[in-house]
Amino acid sequence: MTKIFSSSTPLLIVGALFLASASVAQKPAPKPKVTSKPIVFAVLHGGKRVEPIGAIESGKLVEPAAEEAEAKVFAASHYKLGSSYTLVFGGAADGKLAIVKSNIGTECGGMSAETSAQPTKAKISGLVMALATDARIGSEAPGYRRKPTAGERAEIEKLVRAEYTKKGVSAATLKNLRYQNLTALDVDGDNVAEFVGSYWIAPRPDQRRLLFFIAEQDSKGNFTFPLSDYSPIKTDDVMSGDVKDLDTGVGHELLLDVLDLDNDGVKEIFTIGQAFEGNNYYVYRRSAGKWTKIHESYSYRCGY
Repeated sequence: MTKIFSSSTPLLIVGALFLASASVAQKPAPKPKVTSKPIVFAVLHGGKRVEPIGAIESGKLVEPAAEEAEAKVFAASHYKLGSSYTLVFGGAADGKLAIVKSNIGTECGGMSAETSAQPTKAKISGLVMALATDARIGSEAPGYRRKPTAGERAEIEKLVRAEYTKKGVSAATLKNLRYQNLTALDVDGDNVAEFVGSYWIAPRPDQRRLLFFIAEQDSKGNFTFPLSDYSPIKTDDVMSGDVKDLDTGVGHELLLDVLDLDNDGVKEIFTIGQAFEGNNYYVYRRSAGKWTKIHESYSYRCGY
């Protein structure tokens, strides 16, 4: 009987299969990909630092880099020395922002980069922050961002006091009403201001009551709060163990700026919640007269 295989053929087959398996096992893993979609950055520390809030995809924000390997690719793609982005203030282009150095991979660097801002008009300092992006800014209209008038502030603070009163805060406590910021914006280009504010009170030395809101006025000049968020905080709720640390802005939700993500003519409101170990970012969109939170993300920096 003629044998189809010699006695050594099975060994050759086994060896070939082993080599094929080893070849597959040694095949390098695909390189992590980071979206090339436009990025929106928070401009912090007086224009000296940025963190990515998200990448724009179909008028929405998505995570630009979720894993450590992706973060390194993100740095190589977006944090090259001298890379330039449009500075956004009042919802419009206001100069440029250049990358100085990536902080990704450094101690407590998180997803940030050191930057140099060259605004045209904006004065970015302290709690006056901004946005930056490589997205195309659709409107050529000038930015709209200012302090409220004395009359506007008075009307808004009536509503602030009413909100606190609903929560059981006494009139005596409200005599020491304080705020982190109150800013007039124009999200829809009608030259009628909307307002973003962050107020607080201290009913007791170990307590704080925070209030974040978006305020609007109707055709008759009447002010309303279409969105507000009340946060009672005690010492035990603060990571540092000292509630007075909130008085500088940590723990409050604060305005960054506005930007029209979906090019519908109405700008979204971007805010930041500074925390002890990183920053929280929020984005609000107005639709059918209501403001809704459409994006929420967290940028971890390091342990406190």
